[in-house]
Amino acid sequence: MTILSGSMVKGRRVDWGGIILYLFLSCFAILMVAPLVYLVSTAFKPLEELFLFPPRFFVINPTLKNFNDLLMITSASTVPFSRYIFNSLFITIASVSLGVVISAMAAYPLSKHQMPFRKQIFSMIILALMFAPAVTQIPQYLVITKLGLMNTYWAMIVPGLAAPVFLFLTKQFLDQIPDALLEAAKIDGAREWVIFWRIVMPMLKPALSTVVLLSFISTWNDPGPAMLFTTSESMKTLPYALSTISGGTGVIAQAGAGAAAALLTVIPSIVMFVISQRMVLETMAHSGIKD
Repeated sequence: MTILSGSMVKGRRVDWGGIILYLFLSCFAILMVAPLVYLVSTAFKPLEELFLFPPRFFVINPTLKNFNDLLMITSASTVPFSRYIFNSLFITIASVSLGVVISAMAAYPLSKHQMPFRKQIFSMIILALMFAPAVTQIPQYLVITKLGLMNTYWAMIVPGLAAPVFLFLTKQFLDQIPDALLEAAKIDGAREWVIFWRIVMPMLKPALSTVVLLSFISTWNDPGPAMLFTTSESMKTLPYALSTISGGTGVIAQAGAGAAAALLTVIPSIVMFVISQRMVLETMAHSGIKD
């Protein structure tokens, strides 16, 4: 028995191709994580380390002075710092919640109903993916102005609700749900709203988790709506307020505070990704129910 097991060990072949592949992917993973590690390190660097040449990747003497400077700069503003946080939280939560429902409701008839011009409508949605968001800023501004929504929360929520990429992602995942399952529910007497909320929405959970993550990141980190649709300082969002720190007067003196502000802005996005990571991977792998 010992001789047999020894011969099996000797005959085992090393998978050099798999080892090389893992090493190759590990190098790319390190390159992707490096900017985040550098961001964390920079946020804790004292001012003299921020301008060292050659620059050093890791902090030598970590300090919390950058965060203290950030609080001092924001407290000197005419608007309380808590107001910026509230505006960002309210706009982000409202945009994500409404965007998820609208994407699911729009994708459902495109995927599961034989509606007129269904292919043409979906082709227009695919075509809309080609346009950069900057192209639509002027039309959005004109529409918001005509509707009288300037300097309101709706001005910063409504333009982000119609997201072609979220609709496309939801529709593609919804195509994997068997039509027979929905037909069985109709035979049992379920109405369209019951089918949508109690059958379709639970099955769309992985796709909707991905939409929530992408929508949260894009809304939370975007200072554009606050600069475009409002002139009131009390309506500004946190990314806009933090962007003025590194771009205002005393740029050198505020470099540390700007690094701390960048870290604070990124932390919510990282937390959201960690929470929804499993669902996002499931959606990207197309592992939903298939016919």
